[in-house]
Amino acid sequence: MSKATYKRADRVADQIRMEVADILMRKVRDPRVHDVTVTDVDLTGDLRTAYVFITTMETGEAERNVFSGLSKASGFVRAELGRRLSLRYLPDLIFKKDVSGPRGDRIMQLLEGLHGESEGHATGESQSKRA
Repeated sequence: MSKATYKRADRVADQIRMEVADILMRKVRDPRVHDVTVTDVDLTGDLRTAYVFITTMETGEAERNVFSGLSKASGFVRAELGRRLSLRYLPDLIFKKDVSGPRGDRIMQLLEGLHGESEGHATGESQSKRA
């Protein structure tokens, strides 16, 4: 893949992310699709498939309903996207749950815990050196 193709895929993915977020917020009337955030779009190199990563505050059955609503609305979202973007081929949209947010939060908690432990050891060491 050439560098220019890579840049184009990134630009198109970013444009798709902004437009899909706007469509979901303003145009989709399905009550199941609410309070969703489009966090990222991963576009295949041939620009034919777009994986749209979504986060939602819902859990369990309610979360499954959100993704069921998204999959039901994908045709409408794709058609609306076609009106907004001028692309030769409109990519298929596949909605996926973004798990990077909770994973990132967990990593931050672990790092903060390690930082707290290292401060505790450092204070303990400096106190023992003073004695």
